[in-house]
Amino acid sequence: MRATREAFGEHLPVMGEKHNNIVALDADLGKATKIASFGQVHPDRFFQMGIAEANMIGVASGLSEYNYKVFLASFGSFLTGKYDTIRCSIAYSNAPCIIVGTHCGMAIGKDGVTQMGLEDLSLMRSLPGMVVLNPST
Repeated sequence: MRATREAFGEHLPVMGEKHNNIVALDADLGKATKIASFGQVHPDRFFQMGIAEANMIGVASGLSEYNYKVFLASFGSFLTGKYDTIRCSIAYSNAPCIIVGTHCGMAIGKDGVTQMGLEDLSLMRSLPGMVVLNPST
């Protein structure tokens, strides 16, 4: 068994070859979330936003208004901590952004409880138009 983020990191650059409107946003965790692999292949469509998830969410919403297919990634706990920004910038405006929250659940190892995304399913499912997927093999 391997982490879902591994498959994400392998497949997103391939999708970028097929679709030139895909852009990726990283909140300084690209190596862990595997979104950095997109930046290695498509550096002109990869944006490092720094440790600023709320800003990244706003930028993603804005880019989607210009027909970019936006993928943004961070640890699930850091994204759900920006619930109000996701609600207003993505859900209410029906922005077609793909939010990738990694390191969800309780079994993430030594990083501890502050890194665990425990509320993500309940929070995101309560938003209008939000689809929550958890790929598995």
